[in-house]
Amino acid sequence: MEYAYISEPLCTGCGICVKKCPFKAIDIINIPETIESEISHRFGQNSFALYRLPSPIIGDVLGLIGENGTGKSTVLKILSGQLKPNLGKYDEDISWDEILVRYRGNILQSYFEKLKDKELKVAYKPQIITDLPKYAKGTVEELLTKVDQRGKLEYIMENLNLLEIKDRPLDVLSGGELQRVAIAACLLKDCDVYLFDEPTSYLDIEERLRMANIIRELKEDEKYIIVVEHDLAILDYLSDKICLFYGKPGSFGIISHPQGVREGINIYLNGFIKDENMRFREEPIRFHEKPPKEETDTKPKLYFRYSKMKKALGDFELDVDGGIVNEGEIVGIVGPNGIGKTTFMKLLAGLEKPDSGNGPDAKFKIAYKPQYLEFEDDKEVGAALFLAQKKSSLEAQGLSRIKNLLKLDVLESRNISELSGGELQRFAIALCLYVDADLYLLDEPSAYLDAEQRLMMAKLLKRVIELRKKAAFVVEHDIITQDFISDSLIVFSGEPGIKGKANPPMDLRTGMNTFLKNMGITFRRDTQTFRPRVNKAKSQLDLYQKNIGEYYYIPKRNEKE
Repeated sequence: MEYAYISEPLCTGCGICVKKCPFKAIDIINIPETIESEISHRFGQNSFALYRLPSPIIGDVLGLIGENGTGKSTVLKILSGQLKPNLGKYDEDISWDEILVRYRGNILQSYFEKLKDKELKVAYKPQIITDLPKYAKGTVEELLTKVDQRGKLEYIMENLNLLEIKDRPLDVLSGGELQRVAIAACLLKDCDVYLFDEPTSYLDIEERLRMANIIRELKEDEKYIIVVEHDLAILDYLSDKICLFYGKPGSFGIISHPQGVREGINIYLNGFIKDENMRFREEPIRFHEKPPKEETDTKPKLYFRYSKMKKALGDFELDVDGGIVNEGEIVGIVGPNGIGKTTFMKLLAGLEKPDSGNGPDAKFKIAYKPQYLEFEDDKEVGAALFLAQKKSSLEAQGLSRIKNLLKLDVLESRNISELSGGELQRFAIALCLYVDADLYLLDEPSAYLDAEQRLMMAKLLKRVIELRKKAAFVVEHDIITQDFISDSLIVFSGEPGIKGKANPPMDLRTGMNTFLKNMGITFRRDTQTFRPRVNKAKSQLDLYQKNIGEYYYIPKRNEKE
């Protein structure tokens, strides 16, 4: 069967075909002619094209950042040898000699020569780790013992907090536990190249830093290390160099030249690559230093009050201190995994009944986006959104804004069961915000979202809560997203899996100081973008901030930069 296609050499990009097509099946994209000579891979006629490739360096951690659908996973497949770059000639069998000629004089020439001669052993930690129990059986220790080629089983299990679960079967592990097992399995292999695709998913902040530290130890063994990551704070802490991916998701991706970590992340936030004279975002993403709120004569309007509660789930006990939330306020929730954050959200949502104390007022309408997303009806996305819109009293402009900012229009003809993790997350967030609720509860809304989508989601939620004069609780492990989104903070303390305590809400700076002190971590502010940055452990600034009790950032009156 012959399929119609657009002739790319003849197309002038006039856009008439786009206007005539009623199904949004055609998208005309103009790409600079100067970049065409740098094409590294194309999947087919009118299909996704990747331009340039990152150059891994032995002994350095190379971080990759960019929107989902711009080629990061394709790059990992190329660097692992699973996919041979076709240099844009998708209908030809490209030889390794042609590839080596293309990258002659580049670091990639040496890398591809070793890959061609099968001199590189590759360890790959995939993005999706929930399928691990389907392919591997037995306990955690049994699996890791089989793959231990470096003789570091005990050391890595201890540093990734796996000793306590070593006797558990894989099929009973949580998402965070599976992630740590997958990272450990990758690290235990004796390889030349280590590839990590989104290693922070499901991990709390302490686990993320432990993971970053143990990955950086590979530098001492002179390995190639490449990490795809959307948590900007962890990417900053982990990497030596980074490459930015930009373009149009699903259509084409362009890889920037290597950048220093600090400068590269700031370029990503600004949306402009100076040395390439390329703007890939219309507006820069800006953070704002958040000093303590000044006392005013106008008291904030009380919006929601919850009482002290207790809840036992098996051997785990949760103790909730009562608290109040003001109108237009977003309360961030932080704490380690297994400490009761999701149980607290379910108590507020009325999905769990407290053993003592009172749940929310029955008259208070709740919208809840859970941590794990499941939908019983496999409708088309467009049909599901239409039904949700009909039930909503929000004005058409507000509904359209939510849909556009979450980029759901391109998903309307897809079934819910066909959506990827990030697409399903955006869809679930939209359904939650469509509800005419008094209180919005979102459990880990940034999971599977890329860095740009996370910050867009945060901006959208803040706008919705402020305009509607409602309130929200948000569980989030990404410190940069939490910093961007929250007005106040609930810090959970206790012993994971045994006992958790939800402390009352406190102002953001006090809450962050309390939380980070518990973690033994300090942050500083970037002087250009004001984004939070993790201090290296025992660095001069880390020790100074711990000494003065400022774990979140140094207020300007004390700043020594």
